Amino acid sequence: MENIINKLRLASLPVLAVFLTVGTMIAPSTAQADMFSSDKFTMYGDFRLRLEADWDSQKADGTQRSDRNRARIRARVGLKSNPTDNFTFGVRLRSGSDNNHLSPHITIIDFDDNNTGDADFNFDKWFLKAKTNQLWGWVGRNSLPFWKQNEMFWDDDATPVGLAAGYKLGFGAAELALNTAYFTLPAGMHKFSGNLGLGQLVFSTKFGGNKLTAAAGFLNIDANPDDPDAGHSSLWDNNGFRDYQIWIGSLQAKAGNLTLGVDWMHNAEDYSETDPDPFTVANRDETDAYVASIIFGKTKEKGDWLLGYYYAHIETLAINSSYAQDDWGRWNPQSSNMKGHEVRMAYKHLKFLTIVGRFYLIEDITDDQDGKRFRLDFNYKF
Repeated sequence: MENIINKLRLASLPVLAVFLTVGTMIAPSTAQADMFSSDKFTMYGDFRLRLEADWDSQKADGTQRSDRNRARIRARVGLKSNPTDNFTFGVRLRSGSDNNHLSPHITIIDFDDNNTGDADFNFDKWFLKAKTNQLWGWVGRNSLPFWKQNEMFWDDDATPVGLAAGYKLGFGAAELALNTAYFTLPAGMHKFSGNLGLGQLVFSTKFGGNKLTAAAGFLNIDANPDDPDAGHSSLWDNNGFRDYQIWIGSLQAKAGNLTLGVDWMHNAEDYSETDPDPFTVANRDETDAYVASIIFGKTKEKGDWLLGYYYAHIETLAINSSYAQDDWGRWNPQSSNMKGHEVRMAYKHLKFLTIVGRFYLIEDITDDQDGKRFRLDFNYKF
């Protein structure tokens, strides 16, 4: 125990220094706020300290994994410039590994003496965006332009490169939005392989302080097997060699502090029984998924809190696991061929500090892998 405490103390020194620096930058004074924002220029960022525990985990062959406890950090800083009311230029720098286009986290200490991995910094956003009252478009590297209420089919940290455009039409208390894009897909932070075309219709309406949102769209992923980067280590389960046609339907209802959500996903790609990849053949019919959630509360203002519950059932090829969430389980990939639960608790302690606790209980659908995970995040944002 004394050894663990000493490790945490040593690892906390640089973290504390960052906390103090970030805290100074984001202290809610008008003078400091003016330093980072103007009519034409905005600087923003966030810092996270994460404490994570994984335990009671079984491998696919039935043997037990060793428990794992670690402390991790994430740091991101961005800049937006608005030379006119219709144009925005943006860039963002993030922490993480060069070989991982998903997680921006760096392990600062592993209490069980496991390898802590790489600690790199990369630009994950650089784009030029134009907009009018109803039309918008951007070119560069940016977040996926697809309305979603969770990360079960696409992780927020996966930023593709290409072109995106959309249109919004308002009528009364309702709005109809069209999102389209064509991208090349990241394989790590420096390489790319395969293409993604997407389209989505989003309808939302407000009534009596409540809101209903319905969305339908598709992600069409064309792999490029001849690309030398198609076998990149971040493209799990031979995803760099496999096409996907993923249809997604979502429904969300908000009533006061209560939010209910459901998602349905189906991969319509017709995989052959004679496909050269044995993994594809073995899972060719595992192509459906659904997610349900209920959330009470919010974290918009100081003192706000929320409690949420998610259930997910995602078959092996229902999604492209190399671009979906990487939060629920310890093994890679755990974003598909899995079913499980998440319980989430969050409290906005200060205007710039939110504390989030998440418990995961997860198991594979087709084999014996399972596990439990708890994360406690301290999220600073400015």
